[in-house]
Amino acid sequence: MRTFLMALAVTASATAGSAQTAAQPAKPAPAAPAAHVLLTPGDMKWGPAPPVLPAGAQVTVLDGDPFKPGFFSLRLKFPDGYKIPAHWHPTDENITVIQGTFRAGMGDALSEAGLHDFPVGSFIQMPKRMRHFASAKGEVIVQIYGQGPFVITYVNPADDPSKKPGTSH
Repeated sequence: MRTFLMALAVTASATAGSAQTAAQPAKPAPAAPAAHVLLTPGDMKWGPAPPVLPAGAQVTVLDGDPFKPGFFSLRLKFPDGYKIPAHWHPTDENITVIQGTFRAGMGDALSEAGLHDFPVGSFIQMPKRMRHFASAKGEVIVQIYGQGPFVITYVNPADDPSKKPGTSH
């Protein structure tokens, strides 16, 4: 009888142990690693910037989708003298100057006196809702990155080129 009780205890213990194991949720398989983004300047495909920017700018998207939630990285190219009227973004904007002299200022209206020069290698971080404006001295390339969606809201709605009839890129 004693042997029977010991066998019963061992069996019950083993059954309880396997029941606990079976009741635990399975661990999900590890996610596949994201693909690398490896671009040289020659690999970047430039095209017209979205119509929310004044005509003449070009864009290349480096990573992500700037129009969807999530991280994105893009470059904008501006011709000499290009101007972006006062605007703001609902998310932080991070800018690194890659080429030329990017000029930026804070405020509700573009003002030559309010522009500051940012040469190659400069970094600018515009907090969300910060009203600012910009222009280009020479051909300028800036890299912009942050959390999407990337939205531009003009302080003066009449400055929004996407709302002007007859304008296209």
